[in-house]
Amino acid sequence: MAKHWRKTLQSWVTKTMDLPDDIMMDLPRITMIGQLHIYIENHRGLLTFTDCECRLLLKQGQLLVKGSGFVIKTILPEEILLEGKVDSVTFLEE
Repeated sequence: MAKHWRKTLQSWVTKTMDLPDDIMMDLPRITMIGQLHIYIENHRGLLTFTDCECRLLLKQGQLLVKGSGFVIKTILPEEILLEGKVDSVTFLEE
């Protein structure tokens, strides 16, 4: 029951205050420039990284980015910029 009220309150606050959903609901913001760069904000940490895979922890689940030639260009506590060829982005539920 409390979870339902929390989502309802978050939705109301987001609409009333005109705030982006990603801020109010702790969702990741993903920006891609073609297949060359992917910038991910609001993640909870880097779980695995290779030149062909990056797995990030989210508030709910994980984000899996697959491709080739990955290089971490920038990494901050809640942001990461990957350069390389991005083939797929998948949300994994826990």
